[in-house]
Amino acid sequence: MYLNTIKPAAGSTKNAKRVGRGIGSTLGKTCGRGHKGQKSRSGGFHKVGFEGGQMPLQRRLPKVGFSSRKSKYSAEVRLNEISQLNLDVVTLDDLIKANVVPAFTKTAKVIQSGEISISVTLKGLKVTPGAKSSIETAGGKVED
Repeated sequence: MYLNTIKPAAGSTKNAKRVGRGIGSTLGKTCGRGHKGQKSRSGGFHKVGFEGGQMPLQRRLPKVGFSSRKSKYSAEVRLNEISQLNLDVVTLDDLIKANVVPAFTKTAKVIQSGEISISVTLKGLKVTPGAKSSIETAGGKVED
């Protein structure tokens, strides 16, 4: 195979319509655009989604969804992530330094996912009830 012999598959391409070439071509005079109207004129176009003045579909349908701006500044921490830190007292600053949560995090919540076996004191962190009981059974405590 050579570059100069490459051709598209048979029937995959169509010849361009030669408009304005007389009555016999079936595309003479109005060139297949019909008579009058916006679409027959040069430059006759409208906005995408325009429905002739009728309220467009994208404006008729209700808005859907919501993304909280607070969620950017809050994070979840698992119990096994806390146990890997090997600290006696864990604060939000400790979690940021250890790259457990992003640097711009303002609040963090400890959830019961994984296991904890070391006794840890949590300061300034929110804790779910299940996580709190797991921490207390391991000999730790939660302070506000």
